[in-house]
This record gives sequence, structure tokens and C-alpha cells, in this order.
Amino acid sequence: MSAAEKLGQIVESRLAGDPKKARGWLRAGWEAENVLFHIAPHKELAPADRYLQQLMMGTMLAPLRHPEGSAMVSIFVPCEMMQEVELVPYSAEAFSCYLSASFCEGACLERAEEEGISDTLCSYHRTFLGAAEAGLLRAPKCIVYTNVTCDANLLTFRKMAEFYQVPAFYLEVPMDVSEASVTYVERQMRELKAFLEKTTGKTISESALCERVARSKTSLETFRKVQQTKADRYVPTDLVTPFYSALTANLLLGTEEEQHYVEMALQDAQNAPAKRGKHIYWMHTIPFYSQAVKDRFLFTESAQIVGDELSQVCFSDFDPSNPYRAMAKRLVTNAMNGPSRRRIQKGIDNAADAKADGVIWFNHWGCKHTLGIAELGRQQFEAAGFPTLVIDGDGCDKSKEGEGQIATRIGAFLEMLDRKEATA
Repeated sequence: MSAAEKLGQIVESRLAGDPKKARGWLRAGWEAENVLFHIAPHKELAPADRYLQQLMMGTMLAPLRHPEGSAMVSIFVPCEMMQEVELVPYSAEAFSCYLSASFCEGACLERAEEEGISDTLCSYHRTFLGAAEAGLLRAPKCIVYTNVTCDANLLTFRKMAEFYQVPAFYLEVPMDVSEASVTYVERQMRELKAFLEKTTGKTISESALCERVARSKTSLETFRKVQQTKADRYVPTDLVTPFYSALTANLLLGTEEEQHYVEMALQDAQNAPAKRGKHIYWMHTIPFYSQAVKDRFLFTESAQIVGDELSQVCFSDFDPSNPYRAMAKRLVTNAMNGPSRRRIQKGIDNAADAKADGVIWFNHWGCKHTLGIAELGRQQFEAAGFPTLVIDGDGCDKSKEGEGQIATRIGAFLEMLDRKEATA
């Protein structure tokens, strides 16, 4: 039994009777992991990815250490203004992912079921709701959420606001990708500034905010260069690094730390050896715990996941001199907003940057948007020259893993790519 599995057993065994003690064990386990990331990082990871591990672990620990200094957010909320009032992001998706990695999502899912939450809801959100109801999560300073792209946000964060009795702000983003929509969201961004200043008692400097948003633009542009540079390189990776990059590319955009990471990643890519094996671009979440996926992609030369859709949903085409409009435009033009063909085309463009040999479209259970357009996505990716495999599973709830099906289908897909190359 691994240390993570032992931690999960301890947390789950104490959760019903003493949630405070369970939370203490969870934090202690994560603090220990954080120390290990600093003193004994994974040797096979590139330097940037080691730094990313530390950065993400610190972000996850912050709401456990000082919940009063956190803002509970949905993943695509622009966080630059929260950074200016010194609120760290308290992410539903990220926290649930870490609970799953700590083998204690099962008790949280059971608690959510007891509270009447349907198992058709995204498991990331069910885990988060169950953890809150069980007392594993502490109350944030406030909540900020949006409807992009997940309809679970509307249920989860409203319920959280009622449960914790903290102020909440909802960013409504129209699906119409137009200048009128950007103007509509820009007004809300200015209202969010007033909300955050009132909630925290701190003032947001417009000049400092412009600098942050300019840094966001630079980070997004640099990360695209990373993907383009990696196209002809071999950069060993695990299964969680793409998800870390997806989270930081949204939650930490605008920070010096995120900019430092993408600059390190670009240097790593430039110094990496020539490409080895197959490059796979991944659409939607990655079931990092799946042994079938590990066997094929975990530090293997034969095939690597070279990009993840969720790390590249934002466009950098905005003017940081008007930070409120810039953040609004980033939300409205998010690849996950608007018609599904926009999301698919952005994925195709990203796969082209990475010179992907193939694409895996992962139908995460509970994500209606992803499941509903899977066949259209497959058709359009293949029409663009990218062989595509659509597989079903769950990125958070290990009870729905379907290992046999995943192993067989990924194995056959990679063999097909090898045959395709041999006959080219």
C-alpha cells in the first residue's frame, strides 16, 4: 500500500466522527508531500515540471493553511484582481483532483450522495460538495464563479455560498462570442472589482492590475511557444503535469510564478533531445490514477502526452491597457465558450502546434459538453489529419475507471499509429 493510500484510509476513517482531525491529517500529508517536492523532486521530470509540482502544491495548501485568505473559484474565472487583494484561488476542480490523488474522494462522494447530489453531476464537483458537507473544507473569504463552460458551477457555488454563508459573485458570460458580449462582461468585471474591495477592505491599483494582465498575455504567448518548441523534442512527463499546467494557466495567470514556470518550460523544451515515440494531444481531463494510462504514457519513450486542452483554452489577443475589457475578452473568447466548433478548432490548432501524431478525446463522466460533442470532435480532428480515439471514463472518481476497456483501446490506438507511420 502506498503512502497516499494510507493517508486516504486515515482521512476517511476519521471524517465521519472528527472532520477537524481528518482535515489535519490531510494537511499534514500534503505538507509532507510539499517538503518532498522540494528536497527530493522526481528525477525524470524536467526542471520546469519540478517547479510546477511545488507551485501547485503550495496553491493547494494555501486554503488549508489560511482559508480566510482564499476565494473559492471555478476554474476559468480570471484571478488577477483576486491576486491584487491577496486572495489565493480555492479551486473546486483542483481540490477534488488532489483528494482523488490522496485516495479519499470515495467518502466525499458518498457524503454528496447522502445529501441528494445526483451521480450524473461532474465527479469533481460532487467530491468538492461532499468534502464541504463532511467538514473537510473550511470556509473561504468569498466565492467567485462563472458559467463557462460547466453547468455544475451554477449548482456547486450557489450551494457553497449558502453553506458557508459567505458573499458570492457570479460572472455571467453569454455564449454569443461578440463585442457586445465582451462589453457586457467588462461591466461585470468592474463590479467584481468593487465586490472584492468591499469584501477584503483592500484597494485594487489599476496600474498594478494592468501589469498583471500584461503578464498574463506574455505567459499565454510563451506557453504557446513551449508547445511549438516541444513538437520536435522529447520531454519526459508524468500524467499530472499536463493537469498542473492546465490549472496554473487559469488560476495563476498573471502571477510572477506562472510566468517563471513558462519561461523555464521554454528553456527545457529548447534544450531537450530530439523527439522519440508518438506525441499524443489530450482533450479534456486525464485519469492520472489509471494504471492503463500509466502503462502507456508515464515516462515512456514510446508515447507521451504532449499537451492538454485545458491548459490552452485562453487566447492572448487582448489589450492589457484596459484590464477589465481584456479579462472580459479572455472569458468570452475562451475556447470552451460558444459553439462547440470553436472548442474543436482550438484543439486542432493546439494539436498542430504540438505536431501530434494522434488525439485522445476523454469523455469524463458527468461533463455533458464533452460527451455531447465527442463524435463531432472525432470527425473534425480526423478530417484535419489527426487520428482520434474517443474513450469513456472518469477523471476523479476511481470507481468508474473501466481499466480493461481503456487499456485495450489505447493499446490498439497506439499500434495503429505505429502501423500508419510504417506505411507512410
